[in-house]
Amino acid sequence: MKLNKIHHIAIICGNYEKSKEFYTEILGLTPKNEVYRQQRDSYKLDLEVNGQYQIELFSFPNPPDRPSFPEAAGLRHLAFEVENIEEAVEELVKKRIEVETIRVDEFTEKKFTFFADPDGLPIELYEK
Repeated sequence: MKLNKIHHIAIICGNYEKSKEFYTEILGLTPKNEVYRQQRDSYKLDLEVNGQYQIELFSFPNPPDRPSFPEAAGLRHLAFEVENIEEAVEELVKKRIEVETIRVDEFTEKKFTFFADPDGLPIELYEK
């Protein structure tokens, strides 16, 4: 078997409207297709990152909280590459998003930082 690329990442949110606003208005992802699945009482929103379909945002009634602190087994975080991390952080701060201090990866010497989505999912910005 040969894997070509990651096709998409699925995220289940606690408050669909709040998360939809976060991913589209705060992060600037482009909505491509939104459906309501009545049998599941669930919305599904397909989002593009830089012109590529990559994230599915789901809502379900009363999903359990995601254990983050301490970190639990499973998906650790979502990471996005940016050209200039200082500019990206400044933009997030202007939108009232709390962002950790920028650090430098000791192995790659690239800058990175973290913040969280409305449900506490850690999101990393990693400078190109």
